[in-house]
Amino acid sequence: MSAGIEKSSPVGGRRSPADVFVTRPALAAVLSLFIVLLGLRAVFDLPVQQYPRIDASSLVITTVFVGAPAEDVQGFVTEPIERAVAQIPDIDYVDSITTAGLSTVRVWLTFDADADAALARVSAKLDAIASDLPDGIEPPSIDVQRADRPNATFYISVTSDQRSREAITEYLSRAVQPALAVLPGAQRIGFEGARPIAMRIWLDPVAMSAYGVGADEVTAALGNNNVLAPIGSAETADIETELRAATILSTAEEFAAMIVKREGAAVIRLDDIARVELGSEEATEDVRFNTQESVYLSVWPAVGANELDLAAALYSALDTARAAAPPDISIRMAFDGTSYTRDALREIAATLAETIVIVSLVVVIFLGSFRTALVPLVAIPISLLGALAAMSALGFSLNLLTILAIVLAVGLVVDDAIVVVENTVRYIREGMGRVEAALLSVRQLFFPIVSMTITLASVFAPIGFLTGLTGALFKEFAFTLATAVLVSGLVALTLSPVMSARLASAGEESVVAKLSGRLFDALRVMYAPLLNAALAFRGPVVLVAATFVLAAPVMYAFSLRELAPIEDQGEINIVLSAAPDSTLDYTIRYANEVVEALESVPGVDNMWSVRTPSGGFGGLNFKPWKEREASAPDLIGQVFGIVAQVPGVRAFPILPSSLPNAGSYDVELVVVSSASFEDMQPYAYKLVAAAFESGRFTFADTDLKIDRGASLIDLDRERIADLGMQVSDVARQLGLLLSSAHVSRFDYEGRSYKVIPQLEDAARLTPASLDIIQIETPDGTLIPLSSIAQIADEITPRARGRFQQLNAFRVYGGLIPGVTKETGLATLENAARDSLPSSYGLDYAGESRQIRQEGSTLVGVLGLSILFVYLLLTAQFQSFRDPLVVLLGSVPLALSGALIFTFLNVATINIFTQIGLIALVGLVAKNGILIVEFANAQQKDGLSKREAAREAAMTRLRPVLMTTLATVFGHVPLVLVEDPGAGARNAIGVVVVGGVIIGTLFTLFVVPVLYSLLASRKETAAEHHDHDGPLAPVHP
Repeated sequence: MSAGIEKSSPVGGRRSPADVFVTRPALAAVLSLFIVLLGLRAVFDLPVQQYPRIDASSLVITTVFVGAPAEDVQGFVTEPIERAVAQIPDIDYVDSITTAGLSTVRVWLTFDADADAALARVSAKLDAIASDLPDGIEPPSIDVQRADRPNATFYISVTSDQRSREAITEYLSRAVQPALAVLPGAQRIGFEGARPIAMRIWLDPVAMSAYGVGADEVTAALGNNNVLAPIGSAETADIETELRAATILSTAEEFAAMIVKREGAAVIRLDDIARVELGSEEATEDVRFNTQESVYLSVWPAVGANELDLAAALYSALDTARAAAPPDISIRMAFDGTSYTRDALREIAATLAETIVIVSLVVVIFLGSFRTALVPLVAIPISLLGALAAMSALGFSLNLLTILAIVLAVGLVVDDAIVVVENTVRYIREGMGRVEAALLSVRQLFFPIVSMTITLASVFAPIGFLTGLTGALFKEFAFTLATAVLVSGLVALTLSPVMSARLASAGEESVVAKLSGRLFDALRVMYAPLLNAALAFRGPVVLVAATFVLAAPVMYAFSLRELAPIEDQGEINIVLSAAPDSTLDYTIRYANEVVEALESVPGVDNMWSVRTPSGGFGGLNFKPWKEREASAPDLIGQVFGIVAQVPGVRAFPILPSSLPNAGSYDVELVVVSSASFEDMQPYAYKLVAAAFESGRFTFADTDLKIDRGASLIDLDRERIADLGMQVSDVARQLGLLLSSAHVSRFDYEGRSYKVIPQLEDAARLTPASLDIIQIETPDGTLIPLSSIAQIADEITPRARGRFQQLNAFRVYGGLIPGVTKETGLATLENAARDSLPSSYGLDYAGESRQIRQEGSTLVGVLGLSILFVYLLLTAQFQSFRDPLVVLLGSVPLALSGALIFTFLNVATINIFTQIGLIALVGLVAKNGILIVEFANAQQKDGLSKREAAREAAMTRLRPVLMTTLATVFGHVPLVLVEDPGAGARNAIGVVVVGGVIIGTLFTLFVVPVLYSLLASRKETAAEHHDHDGPLAPVHP
């Protein structure tokens, strides 16, 4: 019997490495169980998060120079710091914002850069230039922040109907913030809208003049009468006693009673010339939960931290804080950046379950027997668990992308097992013994399965060479999918033949089996004349295929592009902009009107906001997806229409980015130049106007606004010198009277807080204040400021932006629904090229920077993947021509088929559709490998190339269609899903499903035609028997 099998075998029946598993089934079972055990352990060990770990960091250098104008801060603080830090390694770019009294320099590091090492280098650079920075600045502070999001991940709202914000801030800083700061994964806990306690000394310039008290005397009195004085201890032979002097003041009454000056017997106390109160530092922002006054705690995760783990710990800590809080204090989560992640993970897990069920049903239906279907169905959990085990070993995580890879794998891992069981059942029905059929099947299919498995896995290898955001996001995705495929190939060559020999049904066919058999028989009948016609008219077939392929570049060029599809994340961000001379109270009033107007938007749950005098930002949070009908992207136009009607402030709605980045707007174009801000302003306005004229933007704006009113105190230097004074003497006194700088600190319940002397608001720098403000001369007399200075009104920039050490402005905006970010960015780029002088340069920030850096990365990877597959197939086929048949007959046609859907705007060209195109290379090449390998075997049995191609296509029709249908139906849930995270899944699903269907239809005709034209001639067994030696018999 064995010899007969050997003789009838179309490929000779030579032994394969997989024979041992068929003859020793326990070995195959143990190997699979070992994979299952490792995978089950990994299920409990793998961390769960939104995206793979992304080490994207930035260093924020903040320097406070209280009272200094923005121009001086830029020239004496910002620019020296920029020059010092710009040359450290691993920097992507450096930008800065300078406003009055504040310099913020941000150092953006490259992906995977060591933030700790960069922090040490920046600290060293700042230490080296410390002597070059002006006196009076606060030492620069450096914060390491994540560069993959613009704001904190969590905002916790704390409100009270009985306490002031000062009291709330004090409670939080003592009772809540310390507990949150030690949570694993939390980098820092910040305050928004806080009112830190301060001793406010509101100076009365009239009283100061009447009593003859100058600013320097106030400073001296505060410094001399409020000091921290450690005086040691007293010791005897047996006892040591700590000594403490009451030199530090603690209450407003103590400060009020402080002696400032003596005039003979008269004593001038601080409350004679000032109003002293326990108040708060100057309010620069106001936060609200809806319209209710609040204080926020902002929680910033550390770089690379697992946000879901942090969220769990945070909610637990907040439960503890609520239980311990006074009854009047309400603590609630105003914004949770992980809620979308949890919902998206839940939905993609549901998609995975749906995919497994659908693939299982397809396999059962087309194999016609549940027992037979168990062979490929068992491959699903083993392959997926094997991938999980490998993920755990490499430190990967379960995230939206790795789970998406697992979903994609479900439709792929059954392919090899289907081919094995289908081939085995065919031989059993021809009368062969079960074990012999399994042996012969695995021997015939060993090479094709190895080729198909390695081909599909190798398609993703080039992704491993990627850097930047795309590499960080998709390395784990590619490895997970490739590993699942490799494990499925191992299962198909070890366990599947064993199960086929024991479970495959070859007796009386079930009704389902008969129906599926009749369906495939009907398809064969239809396919045969069409295939004969294709082989008879090869020229026209090649011409049609070539025409279809040549249409691909055209379809690609006219497809819409974006970095990633828009996702419904359950929120819309709101950016507020107010007039340059607005006060905080003004912004609060009109921001409340915005919030009240947005309450009419369907599905709104709440709104949180942070307001500043110049505007602010916030978020419109929607109810859970199942509790609302409209998605956030669908509502963006309605929201813009509502906020556009609110007077007093400009409000702009923005959808959050689908990918991790630090952008705040849909488009952010940076224009750099060495020109002055005044010279650059007209070009900024031109670009904004061009954006509006394009009709593609709901709003556009620039950060270069030279409209901030300021008053210049023009000092008479000669007059000052005549009085025996220095300009620094005048500046020091003006700083005390006009700025909000602190001069010392005081004790309040065991903590130190600022002491801030300052003129009352009404007395500060109006034309009339020139006569009220008194300057002390060296001989102690007071002179009016008007005698040595004049006030001149001027207009200055609201903020002075720089980018890579050049003056810069940004043009940013939001796009109308249906316009991609790539299109919006290109609109601004074209306008810039038409209007900017040649000396001006363009750069990018936020998501726009990623679009330009990452947008076309995967196109090169696609070409490299095809090259990888060609080289592997060349090595496996030992021919340079046969791989061309496989690839030319399938891959370009499938890619063209997929591009039809992007051309018709069913999907866009984005990183997910490009990943789908890469996956197509392996998916459709598998079908070509099946046909070409079988055709080569037919040639060796003496058939001509054309006859071999026909016989191979007819024989492999059933497994090709079955594996294709399993892949297509397995990915249908990705196409139809509408839940959180649907955009990415829809994109990759449309490309894969459409490309596989169209690619397979072409493969069934074009591959046989190209084989008959291009394939190398194979020697028959008789011609080659001297090299092969005797054939090995089949032994069960």
